[in-house]
Amino acid sequence: MELSQLEFFMKVVEERSFSRAADRVFRTQPAVSIAIRRLEEEIGAPLFDRSQKTPTLTEAGQIVHDYAQRMLALRDGAREAVAELRTLERGRVRVGANESTSLYLLPHIILAYRERHPNVKVEIYRHTSERLPREVLDRNVDFALMALKPVDRDLEFFPVLKDELVLIMHPEHPLAGRQTVTIKELGKETFLAHNVPTASRLKVIETFAKHHTPLNITLELATVETIKRFVGLKIGVAFVPRMCVHEELQRGTLATVNVRGLVYHRALWAAHRRQATFSHAATAFLEVLRKHAGSAEL
Repeated sequence: MELSQLEFFMKVVEERSFSRAADRVFRTQPAVSIAIRRLEEEIGAPLFDRSQKTPTLTEAGQIVHDYAQRMLALRDGAREAVAELRTLERGRVRVGANESTSLYLLPHIILAYRERHPNVKVEIYRHTSERLPREVLDRNVDFALMALKPVDRDLEFFPVLKDELVLIMHPEHPLAGRQTVTIKELGKETFLAHNVPTASRLKVIETFAKHHTPLNITLELATVETIKRFVGLKIGVAFVPRMCVHEELQRGTLATVNVRGLVYHRALWAAHRRQATFSHAATAFLEVLRKHAGSAEL
């Protein structure tokens, strides 16, 4: 059974004429009659009572008519759904990101994307940077934003942002008005730190050790947001990525001072499967990612 046969059949019912139906579908009358005959042979019963001048449906024809309406409606619905995907009136994008990227970078990218394509659903999944490459390779997410540069050859990746580690403190802290501070001076400070081992934390530990200066970490906290909150309460100072405190530094609710002898830059990476076949929604998201990468401080 072919959809074209059902379409011809429906047109004969609507027009109550084989010749007018042929005109509607831009076929000859014999072509339409042959298509209906083949459909009747496949069904195993006549669909029209041809004893009358105007073709009328038989009982079998009425049943086929009901099903044909639904089948053609499903076909049209499928066409419309695909067209909506093409025009980004619907669709889905799945993005994986670590904690800091989810909080401080991804919102800006999603806002830019939704300004263009408000009807596309964006799903965010949070994982550690170490886990994210596997999530992409397993097709659980379309893209991943992570702090670690991927090494898997089946992944394609590019930097979306270059960030740096900064020392933050309360604006009323004695060091807040300084241009720079030495590692030795920081040996007297109380530090707050993230309780997850990272390359940036290792860099800080190594630098303090190199200067034979104690790193007094008195509190280890689960999130950067908690660290910022505690620093704001004058409980201590902390090293955090600049992107995590950009707004607070602009508002003046936190302060930062350059640390002589301690410079740490990192890139945030966007990754996807190499030679992946993207949906229209995912292709548009990739364009936003690349545009953000082009305008970011890299």
